[in-house]
Amino acid sequence: MADTDAHPITVAIERRIDPTRTAEATSWMQAGTDLATAFPGFLGSGWVRAGEDSDLWYMLYRFRDITTLEQWDTSTQRQWWLDSGRPFAREERVERRTGIEGWFDAPFGSTTDAGTQPVQQPVPSAPPRWKQAVTIWVGFFPTNLLASWLLGFVPGFTEVPLVLRVLATTLMLTPVMTYAVLPWVTRLLRPWLQRPPRPRKASS
Repeated sequence: MADTDAHPITVAIERRIDPTRTAEATSWMQAGTDLATAFPGFLGSGWVRAGEDSDLWYMLYRFRDITTLEQWDTSTQRQWWLDSGRPFAREERVERRTGIEGWFDAPFGSTTDAGTQPVQQPVPSAPPRWKQAVTIWVGFFPTNLLASWLLGFVPGFTEVPLVLRVLATTLMLTPVMTYAVLPWVTRLLRPWLQRPPRPRKASS
């Protein structure tokens, strides 16, 4: 259990939003993000709508580990935020993922039974690890290249010991990758990441 606790946790939530209160729901979603940002261990978040005419909204947020996630989950701030959205937002499903795979999950779907209770559907599997590696590289290479070029203009930076230069660079690039680059790249490459593998041709 201790090993699981040490991994970042990504939470994906599916909600149904009253279509007549879209503007109100947009502000509500942003308010939730702003509240979570103030909590220790918060690593980033985002939300999207399934479509212009759909009432399905998907929210994704990420914390450093299970401990910091539960501090947010059980907080009075989050409870107040959830209560304020109950008139127009209904939670359909929640899924937790550990590791980097959480950023690559496609929005999941759900259906309802005759009693309007959500019926959980299988979550689409994360892309193959080689695709995840390519996606991370696509984001990291130009980001690192740009940072290295800009830091070359800092007087005396090239004279700093290599270990300290790498330390400074990674400290700067990690939040940039987490908050901006990786979410953007995964959205850009989503069709390729979620494309099912081609069936192998039977050998004659």
